[in-house]
Amino acid sequence: MDLKSSLRTGSFYFGIGTTLIIAIMAGLLAKLPYLTIIGHLVLAILLGIIWSHTIGWNRSYKVGVDFSSKKLLRLGIILLGLRLNLSDLAHAGVSTFLYAAFLLCVTLIAVYSFARMLRVDKTLSLLTACGTAICGAAAIVAIASVVRAKESVTAVSVGVIAVLGTLFTLLYTFLYPILPITDYQYGMLTGGTLHEIAHVVAASSVGGVEAENIAIIVKLTRVILLVPVAILIGYYMKKRESQESATKNKLPIPWFIFGFLAMSAINTLGWLPTELVQWLISGSYLLLAMAMAGLGLNVELSAFKKMGLQIFYAALLGTILLVLLGFIIIFMM
Repeated sequence: MDLKSSLRTGSFYFGIGTTLIIAIMAGLLAKLPYLTIIGHLVLAILLGIIWSHTIGWNRSYKVGVDFSSKKLLRLGIILLGLRLNLSDLAHAGVSTFLYAAFLLCVTLIAVYSFARMLRVDKTLSLLTACGTAICGAAAIVAIASVVRAKESVTAVSVGVIAVLGTLFTLLYTFLYPILPITDYQYGMLTGGTLHEIAHVVAASSVGGVEAENIAIIVKLTRVILLVPVAILIGYYMKKRESQESATKNKLPIPWFIFGFLAMSAINTLGWLPTELVQWLISGSYLLLAMAMAGLGLNVELSAFKKMGLQIFYAALLGTILLVLLGFIIIFMM
C-alpha cells in the first residue's frame, strides 16, 4: 500500500501508533531493576520482534511502521545532539579525545576484520563494527541508513551489541571493587569501552559522581565521532557505486548528522531553556525507540539463526580487544 492510500484509510497512523505503543512499553520496562542496563532502545526492538511473532500486525500498516523506522529515526538522532555540550568535550582535553578516537579506530577495524574472516556479510560486519566502536544501537541505525541496510540485518546487529553491552556492564560492575584504578580512571574505562550510553551510565555509577561524569564525557566524544565516520562511509559508498555503475548518483551523505551537530551547537550556546532541552532530549529517545520498534516489527527470527552466531563471535573478540586496550592506555596516560 502506498502513502496516499494509507493516509486515506488511516493505516499510516495505525502503523505509527503501533510503534508508539511499543516505545512507551519499552520505556516503562527500562525503569525496572535489571532491565535498566539494557536500555529502552534495545528493549523496544526486542518488544517489536515479540509483538510481530505473537500478536502480529496488519501489513497495511507497513507504510507507517517504515516511516517510524526511517524518518522518525533521523529526527530522533538530530534532537539527540542536544545531549552534547561541545564545551564539555573541549574542557576534557586533547588526551580524552585521543583516547576515545584511538579506541574507536582500532575497534572499528578489528571487529570488521574479525567478521569478514568469519565470512559474515559486509553490511552486517560494518554495522556491528560501528555499533561496537561508536555508540551501540544509535550508531548502527544511523550507518544503516547510509548503506541502505535491510531491517533484518540492522536488527541482528543491534541484538548482538545489546547482549554484549549488557554482559560487559555486569562484568564491570562486579569487578569494580577489585580493579587497581581510581574512580576517574574507571570512568574513563567505562566511557571508552562500553557500547550504549545506558551501559556507560549504569556501569560508571558504581564509581561515584567523578567516575560517572568523565564516563559520560568520554562516551559523548565517541558519539560525536559518528559524524566523520558516517561521512567517510558515505564517501566510500559513492565511490563503490561509481565503480559498479556508470550512472551518476548523489553522494549518500547522512545530512541528518549535520542537524545533530547543529543541535549540539545550539545547546552549547545556551539558546534554549534547560527545561525545553530536557524535554526535547526525552522526545528524541521516544522517537528513537519508535524507530527501534519499527525495526523489530520487520524482523524475521530466521535472520538471527542465519546471521547471529558468527557476528557475535566477531563482536565479542572486538569488545575484548577494546577493553584490554582501554585498560592498558589508562596506565600510559
